[in-house]
Amino acid sequence: MAEAAPTPGVLAYGAYIPTARLQRSARGAVLGTSGGKGTRAVASYDEDTTSIGVEAARLALRGRGVVPDQLIFATASPAYLDKTNATAIHAALSLPRSALAFDAGGAVRSGVGAVFSALRSNGPTLVVLSDLRGGVPGSADEVAAGDAAAALVVGTGGPEAPVLAEVLGQASATAEFLDRWRLPGQAHPGTWEERFGEHAYLPLADEAFAAALKDAELTPDQVDHLIVAGTHGRACRAWATRSGAAAEAVVNDRTAAIGNPGTAQPWVLLADVLDRAGGGEVIVVMVLADGASALVLRTTDALAAGRSAVSVAAQIAGGDDTLAYGAFLTWKGSLDRESPRRPDPTPPAAPPSLRTSAWKYAFEGSRCTACATRHMPPARVCRRCHEVDQMVPEPMADVPAAVSTFTIDRLAFTPSPPLIGAVVDFDGGGRTNIELTDCDPAWVAIGRRVELTFRRTLTAGGIHNYSWKARPLRSSTDPGQAS
Repeated sequence: MAEAAPTPGVLAYGAYIPTARLQRSARGAVLGTSGGKGTRAVASYDEDTTSIGVEAARLALRGRGVVPDQLIFATASPAYLDKTNATAIHAALSLPRSALAFDAGGAVRSGVGAVFSALRSNGPTLVVLSDLRGGVPGSADEVAAGDAAAALVVGTGGPEAPVLAEVLGQASATAEFLDRWRLPGQAHPGTWEERFGEHAYLPLADEAFAAALKDAELTPDQVDHLIVAGTHGRACRAWATRSGAAAEAVVNDRTAAIGNPGTAQPWVLLADVLDRAGGGEVIVVMVLADGASALVLRTTDALAAGRSAVSVAAQIAGGDDTLAYGAFLTWKGSLDRESPRRPDPTPPAAPPSLRTSAWKYAFEGSRCTACATRHMPPARVCRRCHEVDQMVPEPMADVPAAVSTFTIDRLAFTPSPPLIGAVVDFDGGGRTNIELTDCDPAWVAIGRRVELTFRRTLTAGGIHNYSWKARPLRSSTDPGQAS
């Protein structure tokens, strides 16, 4: 008798929520209209869906003994068209060259397809789901939306990376109808009247939920955590109440604190549940986006030792809600402001970017095998013992550092002046020049603890330049850590 195929599931996970928050009331103070209560997460001027996707993936992979052999990047707001965005994520994570990397984009539902497709693949697959959402200034979308990313490694697991949540069932119901749309080149989406969307979504959700539970051989009352996510908030709320699951099982959608990050929302909420769930608990992820899809998971005892390096709750609590509405509009491209009176930045060139990709994208230095000295950027000749070509690669992206010296430059080109340049010393050795981000100039001081973050340093000539900056260490207990 043939052995049963291993059950696929989640091997690792992580979510990234940008530090900046816009208080919804700040919009009302400027436009004279109600902005509502709470805050929304806002990607910084130097972040896009690719860079925040890298951050989520780093949190998912940190400390986990798994190397993905495939990477799928899903977003409705890609930084590039006609160029694969997943390859930059691949490079930043220093994945093997043999690992296939590709995009699945265009709509929120693409994220569901990416996860469901990955669950059918043989080897471990990293799925990165990222979105930057917004709307016309003054619109409901503007404050209801949010920016965030999530990452899941899915597969059948093994001794080094056991399954944290196994798949019990899944189902989808698809229909064609107009709910939300955006033509290529348009900045903001169009939406249909809310009652129509609710009418269209509810029967689809009923169908997908019933089929997924049947596949899992479960009933609604056996669901411990019900995640209902999608771009139609009214339909999500209405279906959650009629699902048949216990009211206490319905998961807080976190929109009051971070808004709705579109493609990433279901999986950020899944990460939030996995951060606190115990073993043997049933989770249903229901996504309403151009149809309905349901995924049924059951956590395992391995979850307690395999949680993400930084929890969703900790990132929400660590947000900075002092962002001005004018800066928010500027970062979102809704407010044209005079550029700094400096020469325009030079776009990056392809040949040197390729030659230095290990340093530029993966922040990989070198270590001398003769005397163990770290070199940043990597070098052939050791500056300490002068040995030649006795180097091995030294990954540095996850090594904390401390500010050794710094400069606050109010003349250099930056979309968010002033530019803060620093020399930082890494734990265990190594020093480099780097730009600081996500911090107030008043915070910077010698000895401040920082960590690396992948950012889009500039865009010039239609080309994005990705590299690394440093930000305040999120796990620091320093009372002056917040910007």
